[in-house]
Amino acid sequence: MVRLVDLPEYEREHLLSKNMEPLGPTPWVDLDRPLSERKVALITTAGLHFRDDEGFEFADASYRVIPGDLEGDELVMSHSSVNFDRTGFQDDINVVFPIDRFRELAAEGLVGSLATQHFSFMGAGLQPAMYEASVRKLAGLLIKDAVDTVFLTPV
Repeated sequence: MVRLVDLPEYEREHLLSKNMEPLGPTPWVDLDRPLSERKVALITTAGLHFRDDEGFEFADASYRVIPGDLEGDELVMSHSSVNFDRTGFQDDINVVFPIDRFRELAAEGLVGSLATQHFSFMGAGLQPAMYEASVRKLAGLLIKDAVDTVFLTPV
């Protein structure tokens, strides 16, 4: 693991600027029905999008819509962090966006169904408050699709 003192000053200061107070206690949510009866959406911060879509910028709080019927090899990654190792993604998209694994879970009946749309953000760079407008819009899309469970893969 790299120590802060070993990083270039600009990267050290960037990381230290993200040192925030904890967000508070995690809210407890009682499940009113099992996962086998729930509709699940996937959200990743891996900066995934279709090749023809606009790539993510360095400080980008937007998201890209990923249709539920995509094939994994249709996506590219424009994550801006030079520190992020992309080899796992290149070998198997499920490392950062486990769509095939969730399809298997749905086929086995362990997950009720999958959302018609999933979503990708580009993590690494912004404070949580900068994502609020995008997340509120995305929440409306999840409600419209009757999604009641989200699986988040932070990258």
